[in-house]
Amino acid sequence: MTDLTAIKSQARKAGFARRKDAFSMHKPGAAGHLSEVLAGYRGVPLSGYMPIRTEIDPLAAMAEAAAHGPVAVPVIMAAGQPLKFSRWQPEAPLRDGPFGAKVPEVDDFFDPEILIVPLVAFDARGGRLGYGGGFYDRTLEGLRAKRPTLAIGFAFDAQEAEDLPLEPTDQPLDMLITESRVLQFNR
Repeated sequence: MTDLTAIKSQARKAGFARRKDAFSMHKPGAAGHLSEVLAGYRGVPLSGYMPIRTEIDPLAAMAEAAAHGPVAVPVIMAAGQPLKFSRWQPEAPLRDGPFGAKVPEVDDFFDPEILIVPLVAFDARGGRLGYGGGFYDRTLEGLRAKRPTLAIGFAFDAQEAEDLPLEPTDQPLDMLITESRVLQFNR
């Protein structure tokens, strides 16, 4: 294990603990600011995510967006591969996907232009610490090579960290939305 691997592991452990505490104090309306931001992008193809464990829940904002345009959720195809995105609708049938996240029962893939990104920790400069599989980094790199793609991190305020151990391959966020604020980063 390299020093950076050990440092990232410790940062993830601390981020998970902060997220768990924030989740346990969950208040309704956590996706309010996310809904407000997405309202400015009506009709733009976007991807959200199906929340697992202690992730902040974007489903209310995704449902609102689905009334105006295509919304997808990520589907893990294989380790080391970018994510694909399958069309999602509220109340549509779902099946079990990898890592406990539900995915649409029938795949209907498309490339989103906005990604709502789950995370373990974030910093005030738009850095994001994910789960360690590199799925979002590979995916954002590929999508951004084709066209401008907006990466919106969605997290609890408590997930903010002072200094994250980041690598050159880590794709930055364009925006971070929490239950109480919206941070935009100049890229």
